[in-house]
Amino acid sequence: MVSTKSEVATSVQQRFAEVARRTPDAVALSSGGVSLTYRQLDARANRLAHRLLALGVRPQEPVAILMERSVDVVVSILAVVKAGACYLPLHAAYPPEQMRLIVRSAGGPLVLTDAVMRERAEALGTRTLEPARDGAPGSLPDGDPGVTVDGDAIVHVIHTSGSTGEPKGVAVTHNGVLGLAADSCWDGGGHRRVLSVAPYAFGVSTYELWVPLLRGGHLVVAPPGGLDLRTLRDLFVREGITAVHLTAGLFRVFAEEAPESFASLSEVLTGGDVIAPTAVLRVLDACPGLVVRAMYGATEVSSFAAQAALTCADDLAQGVPVGLPLDGVDARLLDERLLPVDDGEVGELCIGGDRLAAGYYGRPDLNAGRFVADPAGGPHDRLYRTGDLMRRNAAGLLEFAGRAGDQVKIRGYRVEPAAVEHALAALPEVAHAAAVVREPRPGDKRLTGYVVARTPGCDVRALRAALGEILPEYMVPDVLVELPELPLTPNGKLDRSALPEPAPATVPPPGASSGDGPTGGEGDGGAGGERLRRLCRVFAGVLGVPSIGVDDNFFDLGGQSLQAMRLVSRVEAEFGVEISIGEVFNHPTAVELDCRIDQLVSAVDH
Repeated sequence: MVSTKSEVATSVQQRFAEVARRTPDAVALSSGGVSLTYRQLDARANRLAHRLLALGVRPQEPVAILMERSVDVVVSILAVVKAGACYLPLHAAYPPEQMRLIVRSAGGPLVLTDAVMRERAEALGTRTLEPARDGAPGSLPDGDPGVTVDGDAIVHVIHTSGSTGEPKGVAVTHNGVLGLAADSCWDGGGHRRVLSVAPYAFGVSTYELWVPLLRGGHLVVAPPGGLDLRTLRDLFVREGITAVHLTAGLFRVFAEEAPESFASLSEVLTGGDVIAPTAVLRVLDACPGLVVRAMYGATEVSSFAAQAALTCADDLAQGVPVGLPLDGVDARLLDERLLPVDDGEVGELCIGGDRLAAGYYGRPDLNAGRFVADPAGGPHDRLYRTGDLMRRNAAGLLEFAGRAGDQVKIRGYRVEPAAVEHALAALPEVAHAAAVVREPRPGDKRLTGYVVARTPGCDVRALRAALGEILPEYMVPDVLVELPELPLTPNGKLDRSALPEPAPATVPPPGASSGDGPTGGEGDGGAGGERLRRLCRVFAGVLGVPSIGVDDNFFDLGGQSLQAMRLVSRVEAEFGVEISIGEVFNHPTAVELDCRIDQLVSAVDH
């Protein structure tokens, strides 16, 4: 890998151009059998950048991107940056109305898309361009367009949850991305081949994309669609991956189901939520020599702000620490008056330095609450209030001590329960609403919603489906509870501590139908068969309930994508048949998945 230091690059495109000049024939990017050298990636991005400029894209103007995970996504992102604009990634899992809201708030920008997402992009009501079909004619130059921006310019806008239900866009600067990519924690070759698995609209994609590409490494983009443990294990080995970032929840699934999967890697990064020490120990025991790097950060600080390299049990004696600040990150623990706390005392982590985002895009009203003037008059004059309470231990490492506000992490995504409450209360069937986070098992955070219906006896499953039309999946409560009224404190405020625990799932015994009884024959694959009864037990074990019926929908009972990955792993172990995570989504009941397994077994036999 090339040197990480540069005296001339003040923008991402300048830094990339330096790397491309030094290592033009090294492979920069690959996915699904397609690979591009730095020279080829540079040329393709330059042609598309010229195309964007010809279409009227101007410096610092947002350009939205809605595509499947692919090589073309990376080319498009780099082209937008080369044109001096900022890219605005749209998460394919966003409901259409949320996408339209984001696009409207950005002024109706051009949307770059592909054949799979084109129809959804066109429904956003703004201009679209499919580079693979409508892309740059061969006559356009493949030389750099020469657009320059300074380090304070915006490179991308990534959206997170807002308390009113309206997503807020974090405007990250070139300085922030350059600082992250140059950090010394990536030195030593452990990040020379990075696997990209996160949605490109998720903050951690800043690491996945720019750390390898701005350091002369190799970015491997995982195939589109759902990824299960087996697929990821195969990618690690087949692609020679040296580093990958996984959310704390996905890391925990690997640790419990297949901790040896990381044996071929140099490093596994994890974070976004509380990291279970037992999960780290299981992985380290199974993979001697591996580094598990606990990462802490936020989109507002260009993805990561602190890290802890974990290599042995001694590193976990006091749990998993937040660790030490990254290079150039000014990390302070302050009290409510923004004054420093004493060593060992708890304070709110406030971050300064040039990693800070420019603020919330088009929302100066939101900036005052999070981006505050530096009371010490520091060189950058601003601090970002993370809302996380921490202390420094005797070794100088930051340790997490709780949240100062209501914001929580659900499966690695930041969620404000107030946003969920706002969306629930907006449904015509709902008079009042509340949302809280519960943790039935350590590390397994679940959103629970409470509603007072305008007409008692509402269909809570229909309400969950309606929420799924306006909120991303990770913000939809796993359980909705109807109450006659919400409990109040003596001063008339919502008493969250008095909201009742949801009742345990009430499901029929294994092998029984949740409808009119078992259907099908007594053969191995029929609804009355032994394999089906075993499959019901696997479903129940993954969901953490005593039993389920053959027609009970895995996702209606609270199943999520991480549980679906766990289900795939356990079905393969139990029955010796390989299924994909997509088959769980397409066949979410035990009887449907049993029939699908029957088809797969028959196909193998023939």
